[in-house]
Amino acid sequence: MSSSNAIVTREQLCEKIKQLPQVDIGHFPTPLEECPRLSEALGGPRILIKREDCSGLAFGGNKVRQLTFTIGDGVNQGADTIIQGAASQSNHCRQAAAASAKLGLKCYLRLSRDSKSVRQGNVLLDDLAGADVEFVDASMGAELDAVKYALAAELKEKGLKPHVLAAPRSTALAAVAFSWCIAEIHEQQEAMGIDVDWIYAASAGGTQGGLILGTKALGMKLKPFGIAPISWPDRTERIRNAANDAATILGLDIVVNDDDVRNTDDYVGEDYGSLTPECVDALKLMAQTEGIFLDPSYTSKALSGLIDHIQKGRISSDETVIFLHTGGTPALFAYNEELI
Repeated sequence: MSSSNAIVTREQLCEKIKQLPQVDIGHFPTPLEECPRLSEALGGPRILIKREDCSGLAFGGNKVRQLTFTIGDGVNQGADTIIQGAASQSNHCRQAAAASAKLGLKCYLRLSRDSKSVRQGNVLLDDLAGADVEFVDASMGAELDAVKYALAAELKEKGLKPHVLAAPRSTALAAVAFSWCIAEIHEQQEAMGIDVDWIYAASAGGTQGGLILGTKALGMKLKPFGIAPISWPDRTERIRNAANDAATILGLDIVVNDDDVRNTDDYVGEDYGSLTPECVDALKLMAQTEGIFLDPSYTSKALSGLIDHIQKGRISSDETVIFLHTGGTPALFAYNEELI
């Protein structure tokens, strides 16, 4: 790719996305709504919410958009089985199980054993969707990926055609998916007569990579800011690589550099999945001002970061912000004791 960063039209971007293998599993476009009572409670700025939690499949969430392409990729290769793995209360795994059920595919989930490895929240839904669920003593990342690929080898021996959802391909296709989300936002803000300054999202990978790629490809002033739900030291590299891999997949003459990646892990707390007082306060504020429920591990921490940035004056009262609701609400039920 050259460094010319050739801007394309929304129609051109959507046409490039349309050429990729996909499965029809979600409700798109997702709504873009005003949050007037939340904005008032924070003394400005104007806040809107992009409702990826309304994406239609299994209580919604941002992974429906991603799975449109990652499972589409597998089905295009003849897969009859999907393998995924993550933390025990993984939203991605819950949506992979539901998407597989909808498409008539087998689904195997290998969940990293942790303090939330109970048949509640997302794990309950995994079971109800008919996935083969097993808790394993492997940490997220390369160790868990090794478990997934070993399982794929076993299933191939039994005559199945498994497709493993794993980086870097899965992360790149997540970035493709969220460049599509940006195309939706581009059209929605045009219809609303607004030109938004910021979009905040919980991400340390492909979701933010796609937001950056989409805004650069369309020449928007919209600036993505990621609130990492996990402390990965290489997250800038992960986001940048996801965006550039997606640009290659889509044939876009766009290069994303480290300077394009605005991301912080200041709001993770003690560890991935652990609650902070600020994220609990943010979760309750959204519920009590807008009647919208966030999740405990991702969106509540992203909103706590946005609130902190507003209170510290990093975002002025005359700016406009989109908060990307990436879903995850079923996990609330596994955190009932900590939230009350």
